[in-house]
Amino acid sequence: MDSSRAIERFLASPGLAEATRRAYRSDLADFGRWLRDNALRLDEVDVRALASYTAELGRARRGLAAATIARRLAAVRSLMRHAVGPANVPVAALAPRRPRRLPETPTLAEVERLVAASGRGDDPLSLRNVALLELVYSCGLRSAEAVGLDLSDLDLDREHVHVRGKGGKERLVPLGEEAAWRLGLWLRDGRPALARGACDALFLSARGRRLDTSTLRRLVANPHRFRHAYATHLLEGGVDLRTIQELLGHASLSTTQIYSHVDSRRLRRVYDRAHPRS
Repeated sequence: MDSSRAIERFLASPGLAEATRRAYRSDLADFGRWLRDNALRLDEVDVRALASYTAELGRARRGLAAATIARRLAAVRSLMRHAVGPANVPVAALAPRRPRRLPETPTLAEVERLVAASGRGDDPLSLRNVALLELVYSCGLRSAEAVGLDLSDLDLDREHVHVRGKGGKERLVPLGEEAAWRLGLWLRDGRPALARGACDALFLSARGRRLDTSTLRRLVANPHRFRHAYATHLLEGGVDLRTIQELLGHASLSTTQIYSHVDSRRLRRVYDRAHPRS
């Protein structure tokens, strides 16, 4: 099997998102060089070969972080599933354990300050910016999920949003009153002034086109922190992790469990109230 051709066919797959394609191209170019240097074909890669590649990535002269190694191995496994079939992909856990990093979570006061700073007037762009950030915080949306919303995804009467998440998974997320009010203002007083043609996007640019995620990053340096705040504030309010998992659209509860390490103060209060020896 010609590994270079297999890599190019995989990168041309229509199922890959463009950002994923760009990341995989660099990672798989490195893997392709390693295959050539070791006179290996893609269909000859087994657990031993993949362990050897992992060791090469981890050598001091490369200095790659654990997260980078894990990403490269994920790219290799995706390539192999495409090229030689899932049954021929080594399944051993080879990636180094990554240090667990707790998400940096803004307080409610900080969220309110950032939302207020995004739009201070009644002009269409200010109305849009405030509505957008309120929605991201109210529903815990990823940036791509927020800008990907269509008008038909928003139900102000029932106060919920239909969200299309990663991997084509869909979910309904309750909408907070503040976000619903801000969205109503945007739809009534802001969006009509920017609408051009038949664009169904909920949020429009100054030229009447669908927003991209760069707009959110200009408003807030790290908009994903709003998603962390959403999950943490729900946890502080007593919502269980399984429910938060569904609201966030996480495929696995283990992904959501990182938030159980954030709210140690609440757990301490619960313990002090409930345990007879506290």
